[in-house]
Amino acid sequence: MYDLREIEDSVRVWEIFCRKGASLTAYVGDDLCGIAFLNLQGYKKFEHQCLITIIVDQKYRNRGMGTKLLAELFLLAKNTFQMEMLHLEVYETNPAVNLYRRLGFTEFGIHKTFIKDNKQYIGKIFMEKAL
Repeated sequence: MYDLREIEDSVRVWEIFCRKGASLTAYVGDDLCGIAFLNLQGYKKFEHQCLITIIVDQKYRNRGMGTKLLAELFLLAKNTFQMEMLHLEVYETNPAVNLYRRLGFTEFGIHKTFIKDNKQYIGKIFMEKAL
């Protein structure tokens, strides 16, 4: 569902948050298998919360990599950035929804017609987790 431009945009954003110490990178040996980061807003009124992003290489999915990355991201958010709340956005067809629920995220909304792919709408679920 992602095209090359979307992936390149995600990498550029990840690089920005790397410089701020707000990202994690997972390797197995020399193989990059996942990234996760806090989308810091930079405004005092938003310091208590942020949107998170996680991307796990397809060959490392369902092997615990996402769980490990998110556990470390929760610690980074709470201990380094004093976050109180994290939120994420995920397509309703993404199997990772189950992982997010298992880790304590709850839904607070859905945009049912967020994208249109091959004449079919796919919704985006909004989820949050208190730390």
